[in-house]
Amino acid sequence: MLSAIERYRAHSREYSSSTKMEQDIEGGEYEASWMSTRIELIEASKQKLLGKNLGSCSLDELHELEGKLEESLHSIRERKYHLLREQIAQLKEKERSLTKENESLREKYLKCKGLAKSPTPTLGEGVAHNRAVQHSDVETKPCIRCAGRGTAHGTYS
Repeated sequence: MLSAIERYRAHSREYSSSTKMEQDIEGGEYEASWMSTRIELIEASKQKLLGKNLGSCSLDELHELEGKLEESLHSIRERKYHLLREQIAQLKEKERSLTKENESLREKYLKCKGLAKSPTPTLGEGVAHNRAVQHSDVETKPCIRCAGRGTAHGTYS
């Protein structure tokens, strides 16, 4: 009797393990099929976002697609402008640092040459000063000349 019970238990274990394996295989096949379908849908969506295979789209689908693209474009531009603002801030800081370094080097140079420190305009002041000088240094008068006849007041000098 014991041997019959042992055989029954051994057989039932084999049966239950094979049943469990079959269930696992069926579950895996279902999951693989579901994932394959999901991948195909994602791929089709990607193609539509790229502007391909739009022939089967309805007007509503096209409006929805357009909205998604506009949202994406807005996000992209927002990120781009954020990065540009950061880069501008970094460049302005670098400009300030280089201006300070330039002033320091100018002072060292003047000390080495034994020259007294002369007031040197900073970068912004120098540009404004140069523009003012450019506007006040040059005076022009209109002069009409005829080719080959000299100037309006006589001959060429």
